[in-house]
Amino acid sequence: MDYLLHILILIGIYIILSASLNLIVGYTGLFSIAHAAFFGVGAYCAALMALKMSTPFPVNLICAIAFCGILGALVGIPSLRIHDDYFVLSTFSFQVITLSLLNNLIGFTGGPMGLPDIPLPTIFGLKISSHPGFLILTIFSSGIILYICKLIVQSPFGRVLKSIREDEIFTQSVGKNVSAYKILIFIIGAGMASIAGVIYAYYISFIDPSSFTVMESIFILTIVIIGGTGSLLGPVAGAVILVVLPEVFRFIGLPDSIAANLRQILYGGLLVIFMIWRPTGLLGEFTSERKGINE
Repeated sequence: MDYLLHILILIGIYIILSASLNLIVGYTGLFSIAHAAFFGVGAYCAALMALKMSTPFPVNLICAIAFCGILGALVGIPSLRIHDDYFVLSTFSFQVITLSLLNNLIGFTGGPMGLPDIPLPTIFGLKISSHPGFLILTIFSSGIILYICKLIVQSPFGRVLKSIREDEIFTQSVGKNVSAYKILIFIIGAGMASIAGVIYAYYISFIDPSSFTVMESIFILTIVIIGGTGSLLGPVAGAVILVVLPEVFRFIGLPDSIAANLRQILYGGLLVIFMIWRPTGLLGEFTSERKGINE
């Protein structure tokens, strides 16, 4: 039973991550490979505050959102001057720099050894210490995130994001401040990703840099692409499929060393298949192909 609850909690965490990235990639058309960095910074921010300052969960959550929002603005700024492949490289650089800092600031982040013994969260006097408790927290958080995403994409703000995705020059010509919209959506996406990081840190009670690598960013992007970019339900479908599907290898009885490699092959194969034959993903309304590649 705990195993099933664990899988459901992971699905909820990845729904938050993929839904927030979908705002950036699917609705604004800005390809980013830095989402695991926001995920990790949110986790470390909450964990460090809990361990070193003993601050409560709500305070740690708010601080993580605010700090990642600032980092999101810094990552979004290059999109004002560079586009397509060059912007992807800039987000990749941020991801690598963040991972390097987490690994090398040993006195602060614990380096490769990570941060153990993260205390259990207490919300309104209730301590969350069981799988059902964390599942409720994750479902509530992912539900709120999906609802906020729905409000965003159905608002005038969301329509401007879609306009930027389709034709940035035209959007700017009708008087919209494209620069402000790009930076703001990165702030929102990064802040949402930090929520997943906070839940993950408290749930696992141990974090280290290996959970927030470039491969993790690619995995989150894969969820978005396979589920469907530019769709509210796409991230949900992608998270369920890509979290549950590899668990089949456990029941087959494959050794962990082989199963891990097969998972990477599976993710890569699915990504190639969808990019070639169904670039809109399962439920998407926007093609994942970028103009910089097709022109």
